[in-house]
Amino acid sequence: MDISSFSTIRLGCVDLNGIWRGKRLASAQAGKLDAGGVRMPLSALNVDIFGCDIEDSPLVFESGDADGMLLPTDRGAVPMPWLGAPTALVPMMTYRDDGTPFLGDPRQALVHVLDRYAAKGWQVVAGTEMEFCLIDDSGDQPKPPANPITGRTLAHQEVLSLAELDAFDAFFTDLYDGCDAMGIPAQAAISESGLGQFEVNLNHQSALRAADDAVLFKTLIRGIARKHGFAASFMAKPYGDEAGNGLHVHFSVVDQDGQNVFDNGADDGADLLQQAVAGCLAAMPASTLLLAPHGNSYDRLVPGAHAPTAALWGYENRTAALRIPGGSPKARRIEHRTAGGDINPYLMLATVFGAALVGIEDQMQPPAPITGDAYQVSDAPQLAPDWETAITWLEQDPMMARILPAETIRNLVMTKRQELRSFAALDPKSHWQVLLEAV
Repeated sequence: MDISSFSTIRLGCVDLNGIWRGKRLASAQAGKLDAGGVRMPLSALNVDIFGCDIEDSPLVFESGDADGMLLPTDRGAVPMPWLGAPTALVPMMTYRDDGTPFLGDPRQALVHVLDRYAAKGWQVVAGTEMEFCLIDDSGDQPKPPANPITGRTLAHQEVLSLAELDAFDAFFTDLYDGCDAMGIPAQAAISESGLGQFEVNLNHQSALRAADDAVLFKTLIRGIARKHGFAASFMAKPYGDEAGNGLHVHFSVVDQDGQNVFDNGADDGADLLQQAVAGCLAAMPASTLLLAPHGNSYDRLVPGAHAPTAALWGYENRTAALRIPGGSPKARRIEHRTAGGDINPYLMLATVFGAALVGIEDQMQPPAPITGDAYQVSDAPQLAPDWETAITWLEQDPMMARILPAETIRNLVMTKRQELRSFAALDPKSHWQVLLEAV
């Protein structure tokens, strides 16, 4: 895309919470992008959700708050259709001055995991299912928006309602036009079970591209919603008594010949599928923080709320954390159903794919797949019960140390401990205001 056709450009990387951090430049300055001429403090990717430096972080005073280099990703510039003036966003990655990747950059953490697959001659293919809520945030508490046709606040669950989709047709038309402009492969949209809740699926493709699309899609939805007079949020639990927002990922692994290594021609899947499942299950409790990164996330992880709380798997079973969908063996894949919509897609996918790879490397064997209601299985390994426990489990777990870079884990733990303290000092009724558009 020719950047010169835009009035201004935004250069950005996402921080540990998935929030864009970067700079605004005139389009005439685009020539410096590929030369390493754009710099930003490394600490900028390790601020908390309030945008504050992390106390005692080695990236701040200990290092003199040193800069890193920003270089464009292979995505290139994408338009920002929710803004009035012609504007492009150029996603960047962060490097140290010696050219080595800065592993506090969540996208670099995912690349670190995917490079291990590439070393085996494999590529991960993934697609996401993303739930979000449209919200009226004009008052002291969030509430569903008004139906654009009737003007009345949404008051009923409308699962798979075409009328609900049609009521917000102008929003969805702009959303899909924006996806086309940004190169985001959006598939079907549906009305989900919560008030003002919808889901959009994104096509399967290379894992890094799928992660980029998920990050850009979240940004696009928030921008288009504001153009239409309401907010859009991926908060895990916007309302205490309504369904929460999840993010499901379907993934498989293909070899150098393009063959799905999970396919054995039968319904049960190859040994590599079983091993990948075992790895994901083994890592799930200690990786809870990557699947549920905020205090609000744990309001969603309760039994019977369509959010898996135990490390279980099954064939065609949507109550399990890991589901093996049916259909053609050539499309055999794993659906990871635990994460909330509030996750950082780079970190969540790095964790899921890294766990699967450890399972394959160690030739782990999963327990027997479950049938029936997963919430009725009383002896299954559980996800962390709360935010503080999840932070501790991540920090101390040896398997997670094999999955994610040490720098990523250290920075994330420090960030989340600071956020835990900061939220404890706030009125709980105001927490949603911090989280609404941040995640």
